[in-house]
Amino acid sequence: MKHKSLFISFQSLLLLWLFSFSLNAANDIKGVRIWPSPDNTRVVFDLAEKPEYSYFFLKKPDRLVIDLKNTKANYSFDRVNIKSDLIKRIRYSKPEYKHSQRVVFDLKLPLQAGIFALAPVDNYGNRLVVDLSDSNESDSIKETKKDVSETDKRNIIIAIDAGHGGEDPGSIGPSGLYEKKVTYQISQKITDMLNKEVGLKAYMVRTGDYYIDVNKRSVIARKKKADLLLSIHADAFTSPQPSGGSVWMLSLKRANTEIGRWIEQKEQHSQLLGGAAEIIKDTINEKYLAKALLDMSMDHSIVTSYDLSKELVYQLKKVTKMHKKEPQTASLGVLKSPDIPSILIETGFISNPREERKLTQRDHQNKLARAITTAVKNYYRRNPPDGTLYASIYNKKDHVVERGESLSVIARRYSVSITQLKNENKLKNDRLFVGQTLKIPSS
Repeated sequence: MKHKSLFISFQSLLLLWLFSFSLNAANDIKGVRIWPSPDNTRVVFDLAEKPEYSYFFLKKPDRLVIDLKNTKANYSFDRVNIKSDLIKRIRYSKPEYKHSQRVVFDLKLPLQAGIFALAPVDNYGNRLVVDLSDSNESDSIKETKKDVSETDKRNIIIAIDAGHGGEDPGSIGPSGLYEKKVTYQISQKITDMLNKEVGLKAYMVRTGDYYIDVNKRSVIARKKKADLLLSIHADAFTSPQPSGGSVWMLSLKRANTEIGRWIEQKEQHSQLLGGAAEIIKDTINEKYLAKALLDMSMDHSIVTSYDLSKELVYQLKKVTKMHKKEPQTASLGVLKSPDIPSILIETGFISNPREERKLTQRDHQNKLARAITTAVKNYYRRNPPDGTLYASIYNKKDHVVERGESLSVIARRYSVSITQLKNENKLKNDRLFVGQTLKIPSS
């Protein structure tokens, strides 16, 4: 009985020692990465284990203090390259608790912080994410003033969204090429080409290598008063065989193709890589809008998206193979803004070795960008919004019939009915001939 008692005591001591050891087992900071953007800075701590943390702000001077429990001070912040307009430096300070570390952010101005832990996913381990933002909106996020010409006509504004970025690399090609790099390069080229056209003004939603939640991309486009949002991506699949580009618009139902379902899953996966999904503040107010108004706005967005998608497919197939010959539909967050026509363009399959190589070539990127630019110009020359400089230039009252055009095609282009067209031109039947001039009635 005595030996049994001693054995139980030994077991208790062993369990107590193991419990004490687990309490004192230290987490490790494996690395620190900083992603500055025009409106905020994201700092990511790569950790060996799930972090236990607390934080608070101090003033005079402005600081953010994070206490990491059970963590060693074995990482040197001197190696961190800080390229942020918000942070002076990151350093250690005397910890409040035993077996913990205090990390201090010396800030350049008073900031707000969103701090959260992320579980391992793909090539990423445990992470602690610190999102710092200025409570006073920066110039780049402030509402853009209308671009006004001498005739007081505004430009058509196009938001170009380079897919993925920062923590979220997007799809990764066989050679290790990141989708976020390709999309940014092509988006820059599209933006430059559009800005050379009188009456058009293009902005990039993402102006560097940083993460933006898919929902917030529409918010940024709205603050720029965008007439159109184009989201540029490079497709991927579970096998290397699929190839070719595709054009996607919003479906209010789930995607009905395997590729479409894969793209939807990829968007959800991107949110896991980039961080906790953000809630659009505007939705608090939007829910009070009349349902009829939202339905009308969504109808306009979908009609515009479809017509422009057809033109995009037509232009893209001149310069690259198309995986799908018609616009496709899927339920994707970046396309769901009810008031901004939005289109997602897959420029090719980065998972296909041959297309991965092509997507890195400057000449091929230029061809893709030129095709997309031409499609946008052609569409808005036919359908210029009222009050725009484009409308004053291209809103002609006459139309010269081209090869392959029918009354229904021309009527849809100018948003009039076939009956209106026939009455205006005193047509007795639907027959047209190339070179015929038609008068376009007021829509």
